[in-house]
Amino acid sequence: MIRRLLIANRGEIAVRIARGARELGIVPLGVYSEADAYAYHLSFMEDARCIGPAAAHASYLDAGALIGAARAMHADAVHPGYGFLSENAAFAGAVVDAGIVFVGPPPEAIAASGSKIEAKRRAREVGVPTVPGYDGQDQSPERLRTEAERIGFPVLVKASAGGGGRGMRVVGAAHEFDEALASARREALGAFGDETVLLERYLARPRHIEFQILADAHGTTLHLGERECSIQRRHQKIVEEAPSVALTPELRREMGAAAVRIAQRVGYVNAGTAEFMLDGTRYYFLEMNARLQVEHPVTEMVYGVDLVHWQLRIASGERLTLRQEELAPRGWAIEARVTAEDPSRGMLPSTGTISRWQPPGGPGVRVDAGVTAGSVVGLDYDSMLAKLIVHADDRSAATARLARALAAFAVEGVNTNLPLLQWIAGDEAFASGELSTAFLSERLDESRFAHVPPSREAVLLALASVMLDGRTPWRIAAAGSPIVFDLGGERTTTWASATASSDAWRLTGAFSGTLHARRHNGTIDATCDNLHAAGAVTAEPNGLRVTTGGRAYVVAFAQPPPGSEHDAAGTHANASVAAPMPGRVLRVAVSQGDSVDARQLLVVLEAMKMEHRIESPSRSTVRAVLVKEGEIVAGDAPLVELE
Repeated sequence: MIRRLLIANRGEIAVRIARGARELGIVPLGVYSEADAYAYHLSFMEDARCIGPAAAHASYLDAGALIGAARAMHADAVHPGYGFLSENAAFAGAVVDAGIVFVGPPPEAIAASGSKIEAKRRAREVGVPTVPGYDGQDQSPERLRTEAERIGFPVLVKASAGGGGRGMRVVGAAHEFDEALASARREALGAFGDETVLLERYLARPRHIEFQILADAHGTTLHLGERECSIQRRHQKIVEEAPSVALTPELRREMGAAAVRIAQRVGYVNAGTAEFMLDGTRYYFLEMNARLQVEHPVTEMVYGVDLVHWQLRIASGERLTLRQEELAPRGWAIEARVTAEDPSRGMLPSTGTISRWQPPGGPGVRVDAGVTAGSVVGLDYDSMLAKLIVHADDRSAATARLARALAAFAVEGVNTNLPLLQWIAGDEAFASGELSTAFLSERLDESRFAHVPPSREAVLLALASVMLDGRTPWRIAAAGSPIVFDLGGERTTTWASATASSDAWRLTGAFSGTLHARRHNGTIDATCDNLHAAGAVTAEPNGLRVTTGGRAYVVAFAQPPPGSEHDAAGTHANASVAAPMPGRVLRVAVSQGDSVDARQLLVVLEAMKMEHRIESPSRSTVRAVLVKEGEIVAGDAPLVELE
């Protein structure tokens, strides 16, 4: 049996693997980048080593640094988790060459199955249908453009390595192809170190169905049923469940057998996943994921099998003791991915320090988390914070349990997608199982998540935060300091003056009376004139984010009067295009003096491993470009000035 296991990853999957290792008596060992020096996953490790700076390519994607850490801590095995180098055949080979066990398939199987191109070729060899497209070796833009025109638009550009929706673009017309291809390749290279792509006919309303595979080194390969992963945004899965309402027992046997044939054809060993698109009753093989999937917990809960335990046991040379005919689903499980993304701003990434982390509990509720209160959520890695998994006797009961658990999940300090998940759990089509990959695009009106005007309690907490921090947005020579907020277009002014107490101020204006305020463990408690409020307050570029009473509000500072000494933006403030969130400038698409049309690309920002287009709001001329490629910018930082 493996004795000391290096977990070459971070976040919730590192925590999950560490827990599984300890249950088998294996010592878990961790790694971290400079940005992760105080990360949550390190508290689950017996020992850990720093492997480089924050950028993934210089740390979690540095095979030499990972193997060096394994040797330094005397690890006899490496588990790659998912993402990063988990499907990199060269890394697996380097681990094996170093005399260390790789917890995953052999390098040859990773090369065959981890590459979507090679996996599709081998699937066709064993009679499994694939989505029509192009997966040839000629990767020139000219050949890819020609093949896209042959396939017909819309067409899907997909990174051959990795997954998670990165390096995928839907191209609706020929004139969009070149830019979409370049963007997909950049994202794939940054996430997986491989810019190879393939093309597929875009299926508009299929279901995304995948089968969990387990295979040992002694010739036994079996599947543990299907997972439905159809609810996606930007090709990233959001909600997954097992089993699927769409599969009859006959179709489950047929697709499961196809998944096993593909795994056997590539010489697969350990845990993996065969992914399919189900279009009516016709299915197409998509890819083989040569790793543990994010959504593996729903299979564990429905089949009563610990997949991490089996990964480690198989890597130690054990035989599978499971029998295909004995594997049957029991009950229903649903997983929801909780991410640091803001539904009120088009799911843009959110960064900050988590001031409150209160996950739900109770029977049939599991939370796999990679953070806790005090964790810093930065820009360099994936936005996922945790996975909420529920299990019940049937789908109806599981759906109800999911809704209750989501309502009880409290996070403060960063914005999350919990409002989106709560909407999904309460949607009637979700309740009835009417799912497809177009579920969100067809049913969701994202304006429902728009910011609501701050409550009076939220404004009081914002005032308290300003006074406790000893700062105001600007000062005017007067007896008190005016604090001016813009509450959805309505300006409110409150004057605050000090008292003999360090935690009390006299207020006049929008609030009148004595403000008493204290901060404790990230929460502010404030009282003024019989109004009491408690909650968390965090800074935003132009205001404060206040979370109280289970809701989050933005209390914005009003802009100073035009022409005042505090009007830093000057007369050109309205002509500045700003960063919607902190990020790294990947591409500057314009130069000074260029004429641009409305929605023309200006800048590409990268945040949390995803690319974000910053476009011109109208027909304009570029007055100035204020950033350079490779530069890291803050949220609301000016990028381009237009006139």
